[in-house]
Formats: sequence, C-alpha cells, structure tokens
Amino acid sequence: MSGRVVVIGVGNPLRGDDGAGPAAVEALRGRVPHGTALVVSDGEPARMLDSWRDADTVVVVEALRARPARPGELHILSAADAVSLTAATASTHALGLGECLALAEALDRLPPNLVVHAVEVADTELGEGLSEAVRSVLPELVDRVAAAVRQAHGQDRRP
Repeated sequence: MSGRVVVIGVGNPLRGDDGAGPAAVEALRGRVPHGTALVVSDGEPARMLDSWRDADTVVVVEALRARPARPGELHILSAADAVSLTAATASTHALGLGECLALAEALDRLPPNLVVHAVEVADTELGEGLSEAVRSVLPELVDRVAAAVRQAHGQDRRP
C-alpha cells in the first residue's frame, strides 16, 4: 500500500451549487496533511480513475440532486451507497458518479478505501456562486472531509 490519499472535488463552479466539490477542495488547501493530493474534476470517468491511480484512500466531494430535494443536507456514502443513491438521482455531468464507480469496479480500479461526501443542492443553473443553503453548510462539509483525510493519514486529532 502506498498510503496515498486523494481528495477529488467533482463539479463545475459555473453551474451554481455544482461548484460545491471544487469549493471544498479549495477550502482544504493548507488544512490537510502534507502529501494529500487535492484534485478538482469535472467528473469525467477516465480522468477520475487516473487521478486516484495507486491511492489507498479516496475522498470524493460531490453535489447531489435528490428527490425530494433537501438543499444543504450532507451525506457520507460508501462507494456502494453512492452507486445505488446516485442511480435514482440526477447529475449535471454526462456520466454521474455512480456510473464512474461502476466502471471503476468493472475495471478493478476502485481504490481500497473510498468515501463520498455529498451535499444536496438547490440550484445547478448556469452561473457562478453557491446557494445560501449550500454555502451555509460548506464549513461543516470541509471539516468532515478534513477529518476523513486526517483519519486516512492516521492522524485523528483536529489541527
């Protein structure tokens, strides 16, 4: 095992709340242990799989459109949970996270440890900026991701 930890913020900052993943990654800079790879992705599966190559732990931060919508609701999902939950939801990406994880599993490219931190969104229309519902929970989302990264590095204490 390499001990490599990768955080991937999936989304498009030019589509409202879909920018939550990239915003979380930016907020994590300087808050996670040295050596943690912080990646922003548009969710394209081949790039996702390449970004977590040789990683032991991957933390994905993603916007989630659910029905019924509960904007600002936070979720922590396993890979299997993410596949089943996202199958019943909509994605702003050509292929959603569920399809990406299913492809990774079929290709035997899932990392040993993968967790998804998702936030339910209010708005994914064209335009910059997060809705109030998502902006208000962003600090908690970032805290949760930072804690998951510290745990993956074997550091359970808060910075």
